[in-house]
Amino acid sequence: MSAEPVAADTEDGPHRPDAPQPGAAPRTSDSGAGPGGWSALRPLALRLHFYAGVLVAPFLLVAAATGLLYAGSLQAEKIVYDHELRVPAGKSELPLSQQIAAAREAHPEGEIGAIRPSPEAGATTRVLLSGVKGVDPEHKLAVFVDPYTGKVRGALEQYGTSGALPLRTWIDDLHRNLHLGDTGRLYSELAASWLWVITGGGLVLWIARRRKGSAKRKLRATALPDRSATGRRRTMSFHGSVGVWAALGLFFLSATGLTWSTYAGANVTDLRASLGQATPAVSSAVGGEHAGHGSMQGMEGMDMGGSSGKGGESADVGVDAVLKAARAEGLGNPVEIVPPAGPGTAYTVSQIQRSWPEKQDAAAVDPATGQVTDVVRFADYPLLAKLSRWGIDAHMGSLFGLPNQIALAALALALIFLIVWGYRMWWQRGRAGAFGRPIPRGAWRQVPSYVLAVLTVVVAVLGYYLPLLGIPLAAFLVIDLALGRLADRRGKPAQTAGG
Repeated sequence: MSAEPVAADTEDGPHRPDAPQPGAAPRTSDSGAGPGGWSALRPLALRLHFYAGVLVAPFLLVAAATGLLYAGSLQAEKIVYDHELRVPAGKSELPLSQQIAAAREAHPEGEIGAIRPSPEAGATTRVLLSGVKGVDPEHKLAVFVDPYTGKVRGALEQYGTSGALPLRTWIDDLHRNLHLGDTGRLYSELAASWLWVITGGGLVLWIARRRKGSAKRKLRATALPDRSATGRRRTMSFHGSVGVWAALGLFFLSATGLTWSTYAGANVTDLRASLGQATPAVSSAVGGEHAGHGSMQGMEGMDMGGSSGKGGESADVGVDAVLKAARAEGLGNPVEIVPPAGPGTAYTVSQIQRSWPEKQDAAAVDPATGQVTDVVRFADYPLLAKLSRWGIDAHMGSLFGLPNQIALAALALALIFLIVWGYRMWWQRGRAGAFGRPIPRGAWRQVPSYVLAVLTVVVAVLGYYLPLLGIPLAAFLVIDLALGRLADRRGKPAQTAGG
């Protein structure tokens, strides 16, 4: 939720006769709150919600706007690249080796990095080439082949395991790092680190504002906007109501966004590893008499459908036999086949379906014998590995397809409106074309010492694991205390940290 810049939930403006005086802690008069209870915590929550919303909202606004674009890019990609992705369905497909040979004839540059056979009737096969001049080293050149005729339909850069093509890749980079590389990723991590804090603070403030009466009447009174209200009350009503309905989704976006961020993501990965919850990977090592034999022979066998071996090197059974072996292990479409990485390594065949139900099984196939040497089942993943996979795919809009993408678009729009309403409330609280006064300092002094001690420990732990939450918060506290001390020396109340 965006900033809620008011000193008390029920005021219409900053100039009431009983408004808090500059430098004083916000007035708290929620019914049922006794000393040391909610009346002590509410001003602190309000101040945190206000300042976090005001300072982080620009980053959240960018993340929401680019996220909205990304949610639509998955469907747009199907339209823009329809010629490359779709072909008229035929009666039977050519052997995969022939499709690869057609792709290599049209594009002999680079090396074969992976193959994605046609996953369904009317879909093209992708032959992915790595090390192609002019293609980003982190990307591959995807050559699209008609599986029924062997005709090459075109070639496009592809990024990531989701198979993003240029349009979606550009929008994904914009959302993730603003096209600024690793440095730009800090903006999205900052937004994700603070989104749950702002959302949680707003949710706590909404709960405190519920009217008296039965739980059903309270929910009905505040979960829907008050259309009869005017001015700042009306803006606050829409801000609070939409924030409540979107809160669960915003918590989800924050949590899943952090799982693959730069610093917090690394901490999450380390924590999962220490708990034995890392994502398992299929072993591509090939032992026994086949270890140490050349993999380039396997590459040629993959292109031509098999090799008898030369100069004492072991034969390669070819990609068709490898795919058949994986099918026998239950690996249905869609799959990706990766050739041996070097001597003594196997082909790896992995399912790449990210929609529900997930298909993430993987198998390793000996290039010399065509025998499966290792299998990893998604059903055997540790719980946290499964949750991480599901969370990331839902965050990217692929887990539940179009409904997932519509939900993401709705959340992005909700966040944009919350930010706009938050700034509007701040403006409406002022007068003479100026923003209203910030939330007064000193709210922490009302919090009982034992509660403050617990909060300090919790914040310290969170700040360690979420550095882009902890560092900005520590900086704010230092500046706030310094300005407060300076104001005390001058004999003037300090209204804001940096404001």
